[in-house]
Amino acid sequence: MSQPFDLCPNHQESTKAKTTLPRDPKKRKTGESSTEAASIQHLRPGMVLLKEFVKPEDQIGMVSMCRQLGKGPGGFYRPSLKNGAKLNLWMMSLGKNWDPTARSYGPTRPFDGAQAPTIPDAFKMVAQTANSTAGEFPQINPDICIVNYYTNSGKLGLHQDRDESESSLSKGLPFISISIGDTAEFLFGDTRDKDQATKINLESGDI
Repeated sequence: MSQPFDLCPNHQESTKAKTTLPRDPKKRKTGESSTEAASIQHLRPGMVLLKEFVKPEDQIGMVSMCRQLGKGPGGFYRPSLKNGAKLNLWMMSLGKNWDPTARSYGPTRPFDGAQAPTIPDAFKMVAQTANSTAGEFPQINPDICIVNYYTNSGKLGLHQDRDESESSLSKGLPFISISIGDTAEFLFGDTRDKDQATKINLESGDI
């Protein structure tokens, strides 16, 4: 049995994080991002980028929740493909377990029987608020969340998210991706040829 993976192994609870406070500070619940401050970019039909949507204090809260869930049952692990090769990332499924070998969702992980932890309400609120801000997709009640953690050398190749239920796909329900941490390159296109793909930088807080 592998040891629990800690996102912040050297973190002490007393460590103070530096955040940028809004000019007009008002108490907000986690997930109530400032839609007025968010920059909305329409990258292509059906694809919207919300810049700096998740505020720094909410990012800290999300990382803290991922850290606690990731060290517990059903937490972070290195997933493998059918050929046995391990992905260059750490993954945790919330709501339902994602099995990259079978390319399907289920209540437990095949290799250890662990149940997927529940999706925090704060995560759902961020996703629903972002979806409403984008303004062109059906409303959602998220029941699946995959948390990927990448080190400096971590990466994930071009792929399609197409293994969700036929019902959700036919309804055009959106995939919502939240970036927290270092700036990273994100590629998208109509083929798996990275040379033909469009490249953008995703920064912490982008959706």
